[in-house]
Amino acid sequence: MSTAENRPAEKMMFQLNLRRRGISDQAVLRAMDQVDREAFVEPRDRGNAFRDTALGIACGQTISQPFVVAYMTDQLRLKAGHRVLEIGTGSGYQAAILAKLCKQVVSVERFRTLADSARQRLARLGCDNVEVVLGDGFAIPPAMGQFDRIIVTAAMEQIPEALTARLQPDGILIAPVGPHHRVQTLVRVVRTAAGFERKELVDVRFVPALPGIAREL
Repeated sequence: MSTAENRPAEKMMFQLNLRRRGISDQAVLRAMDQVDREAFVEPRDRGNAFRDTALGIACGQTISQPFVVAYMTDQLRLKAGHRVLEIGTGSGYQAAILAKLCKQVVSVERFRTLADSARQRLARLGCDNVEVVLGDGFAIPPAMGQFDRIIVTAAMEQIPEALTARLQPDGILIAPVGPHHRVQTLVRVVRTAAGFERKELVDVRFVPALPGIAREL
């Protein structure tokens, strides 16, 4: 039995907090309940796994607070047949949530250490529809094809055309946009027949998204 199953009160508060903050999609709430966040945090932080806060992981990165994960997932309006691109695998937590809600997740990570550990963790948890790729989130090659949804889990000062070009018609992209190391705005971009519709959602704080593959770690 996992530690999460031994802490029903904390799990209940975890879910209650998401509902209080406006997450109402039952599929998203169910995915948040099914994926044990404790499996994705550092051992020193397991006692804080159910707190609504970001936590540090390897390579100077973070695992986002649960509300932000749920909110971004909710804004994607996922369907079971969707193919999703994630930029910034990190611990693999967001990818595991997405995996419960769509057909396939391709997650790109620039740190080899994070990519390798997330790949192993997701495989161990049975997330067989997630592919973790070591790569540059600013330069997604055309060979990767098109995606119904794209989610960026690190702050971009601007959304590169290389990403929007990968969106299918009627596709949705969610990304934190703004200056590094300051407050950013979560932005939703929808690809329409007339072009791209952009809407600003809420203020957030994410670690910076950087181009290229990290030379170390």
